Amino acid sequence: MSGQRWFHRRGDLSRDGWESVVDGRQPGWQHTGIRIAEIGDGDALTLDDPGVERIVVPLSGSFTVVHEGHPGAATTVLRGRRSVFHGPTDVLYLPSGATARMRGAGRVAVAEAPTREVRPWRHLRPEAVPVELRGAGSSSRQVHNFGTPEALDAVRLIVCEVITPGGNWSSYPPHKHDESVPGHESKLEEIYYFESSRSRDAHVGGEPPVRDDSFGVFSTYSSPAGEIEIDARVRTGDIALVPFGYHGPAVAAPGYDLYYLNVMAGPDPERAWLISDDPAHAWVRAAWDDQIIDPRLPYRDEGEVQR
Repeated sequence: MSGQRWFHRRGDLSRDGWESVVDGRQPGWQHTGIRIAEIGDGDALTLDDPGVERIVVPLSGSFTVVHEGHPGAATTVLRGRRSVFHGPTDVLYLPSGATARMRGAGRVAVAEAPTREVRPWRHLRPEAVPVELRGAGSSSRQVHNFGTPEALDAVRLIVCEVITPGGNWSSYPPHKHDESVPGHESKLEEIYYFESSRSRDAHVGGEPPVRDDSFGVFSTYSSPAGEIEIDARVRTGDIALVPFGYHGPAVAAPGYDLYYLNVMAGPDPERAWLISDDPAHAWVRAAWDDQIIDPRLPYRDEGEVQR
């Protein structure tokens, strides 16, 4: 299957005032969705589609969300953050059937999954977001697990974000979750939304570049569940869809940090993230045992009090 079906550049999926929209209108796609927007002062975006649960994730900037849904109407101020490379943000979970109107200034992502079941809405603050340092050595990365089963009571959605420092590999070893094997592997669609930026520890003299050309690399390849191939240079705003297949690595080019937001959901009755490594590369995990975690991590907002 051509990678062009599953990989989309920034703006390719624009619709109704959103920079990008992924939902059930995509051929072969049914369990997950994402919306990306840049909001300016005075702008507003509405969320009113029934039958989906959502997590509102500030990528940069702050937002006020007026929402109505179980257990009632409320106004939630999302404090947000300077950028995706400045530590975890607060997020807002909105249950199926909820409506919302967002105002603010910055970039925002909305992760979605179709469901008719209802959970209470929840505002998860930054200090409550579990921060995981995963891997070691050049495979070190930072994971914010705000939408995982351990952190959030959702129906279908499993959402997290990953920061990979310049020169490091993440989503590695390559792995898959495209079969239902109880206790071993979950069947989950997955969305990767990417951002990239010059590394926080990069020291470059002279004039700044005319344009930001920061990038990373992302790969996906076939498994018995289906044929897929993505080998792409990824930049801010790009989106990869993974309906099946082994995915990884996601590589941050030296000098540039890489971020991605993962949105997962599937048909299994249990909301769980269970994966199978590619047997050819699974041995790599054991090599981390005698390596240390990259000392550049964790990334935080240096202007905040450390918690």
